[in-house]
Amino acid sequence: MKCDRCENIAGYSRKYSGENLCSSCFSSTIIQKAARTISKYNMIRNGDMIGVAVSGGKDSLSLLHVLNKISYTHNFKLKAITVDEGIPGYRDEALTIVNDFCTNLGVEHTVYSYKELFDTTLEQALERRYNEKISSCSICGILRRRAIDFGAKDLGVDVVATGHNLDDVLQTFIINLLSGDTSKIGWMGPDTSGNRTRKIKPFCEIYENEIVFYAFTNDIPFQSEECPHMNEGIRTEIRNFLNSLENDHSGIKNNMYKSIMKISSTLKDANNKQWKVCLQCGNQCTGEICSVCNTLVNLRANQP
Repeated sequence: MKCDRCENIAGYSRKYSGENLCSSCFSSTIIQKAARTISKYNMIRNGDMIGVAVSGGKDSLSLLHVLNKISYTHNFKLKAITVDEGIPGYRDEALTIVNDFCTNLGVEHTVYSYKELFDTTLEQALERRYNEKISSCSICGILRRRAIDFGAKDLGVDVVATGHNLDDVLQTFIINLLSGDTSKIGWMGPDTSGNRTRKIKPFCEIYENEIVFYAFTNDIPFQSEECPHMNEGIRTEIRNFLNSLENDHSGIKNNMYKSIMKISSTLKDANNKQWKVCLQCGNQCTGEICSVCNTLVNLRANQP
């Protein structure tokens, strides 16, 4: 079977569009789609310094690879930010991969650890967990977002880019619905200009399985070790459910994404009016005390 765009042998079949693409043409479509998303939402401005959050997984390393290619023809620069949660036997592999990858690309790379920023590793925090209903991912996510914000300020970047893909958006939407946390849906759009730190998701309109193929076909190394806490929440179950739907109904994820963006847009203005300043750390939040400070206070209060 030949590629629909050239004479090479096709290596990827894009079911929702009916395209058959060789590795080279497929990679070009991913770069072009990310570039269109950036342009459509004005994610990157002339002369910006982009802080790319790079964990060592396929999404973040592919994002760094794509943005590096786009930067050849556009006026912006890159720095890589990695967060070390302090999970024994997990993060070490990723740190080595990211450091080597950034060195090869010539991108400055800085690591920020929970231990240095919050005086606790994730494992220590989980030992002091004050509510068993709070998942590991919830605590880690709260601290990770603050660590990335700190890194962005420390490095003087203009905007933070994360590797969240279309599947991540769909999964998060369903999690928010199931948890009753519908207010967060208004913050799911690509435009985060209401936040103090601009954050962008150039992969937000690209399927996860396409990013996997992009990483493989471009020989991008990524972490093989899975986070030991990844199956504690319901995200994996939701991922499997959505993949099953897509397998039977090609393009249903694209349709769902468009619907979510419409819903998020209607809630955005109301949510932006809720921003306040945390009384303890001065960061933006929706209450008197931000989730990070609240989490750290409760963890320290439960310290033996």
